[in-house]
Amino acid sequence: MKNRKLKFMCLAGIFTAIVFVFTAYLHVPSHTGYTHVGDGFIYFAACLLPLPYAVFVGAAGALLADCLTGFAVWAPASVIIKAAAVFMFTSKKSRMIVPRNLIALIPASGLCIGGYYLYEALITGNFTAPLSGIPGYITQSVLSSILFILLGLAADRLKLKERMLQGGR
Repeated sequence: MKNRKLKFMCLAGIFTAIVFVFTAYLHVPSHTGYTHVGDGFIYFAACLLPLPYAVFVGAAGALLADCLTGFAVWAPASVIIKAAAVFMFTSKKSRMIVPRNLIALIPASGLCIGGYYLYEALITGNFTAPLSGIPGYITQSVLSSILFILLGLAADRLKLKERMLQGGR
């Protein structure tokens, strides 16, 4: 049991670093911030790790990316949105690409799009100007969903979850 917790903590740390890199450094700048595929790794972690570890990955990865790239104003929204998105997915199945996780891409995307729109509207006091950021959020959600599906299919083909839980290679 102790070994398993240590394995999950290590994986959470690795995924947090991956989310940070793919969010902070591999992105396309926009007028409101940037568009990235880091969410795809958050979704992947949500399907691989138990809930508390996956929530940490989403919140900490997004927090680090925003705070260390000059977009700290977005950090409160990112922490809440990314942590909440994790709850849409399940890690309790033997495979990653299952109907629930595919369907979860829709509310997770809606949460990202709507959450960032609402946050920007609240901090600027303008509910019209943030509409221009929606195409970027949609692009981010679509690309992250595609990345998640590709990673999930590869993980399922390699039986990653089965090997991870058995302690094998």
